[in-house]
Amino acid sequence: MNSPPSRRKKAASTDSTNEDISRQEDPGSATITVTAVEVTELTEQEIRDRLLLERKVERAFFEAGKALIELRDRKLYRSTHKTFEEYCRDRFGHNRRQSYLLMDAAVIFDNLEQKCDRFDHILPTNEWQIRPLSKLDPDIQPKDGSKL
Repeated sequence: MNSPPSRRKKAASTDSTNEDISRQEDPGSATITVTAVEVTELTEQEIRDRLLLERKVERAFFEAGKALIELRDRKLYRSTHKTFEEYCRDRFGHNRRQSYLLMDAAVIFDNLEQKCDRFDHILPTNEWQIRPLSKLDPDIQPKDGSKL
């Protein structure tokens, strides 16, 4: 079965480095030229900035959950929406479940952060990592990160 002809134009190369290796006597000993890219090291300040920004990204779900709790508890949606659920759907595209999962995750993350030493334990970085803990009473949620 013949395949249809390709419509892409083939690049004509006059460079001998792109020579087809199947035409060489010993393709196993082909020489490939690779262009090196210089990567500059980060300064101490850039390393600190990167770590701070990475922590912000990892805590984004926590900050979102805390903000949703405050919006709900203070009813800051009341000037535009009748219910918190309508507000979340219209403003953030969240269904009811998604908003409440983020709020639950924020409470649990806060609980874990208070119980865990941040330097000795890795804390969850997204809501779905916390979700199984939502079924536990806060008193029996892991007291350290070893059970996460």
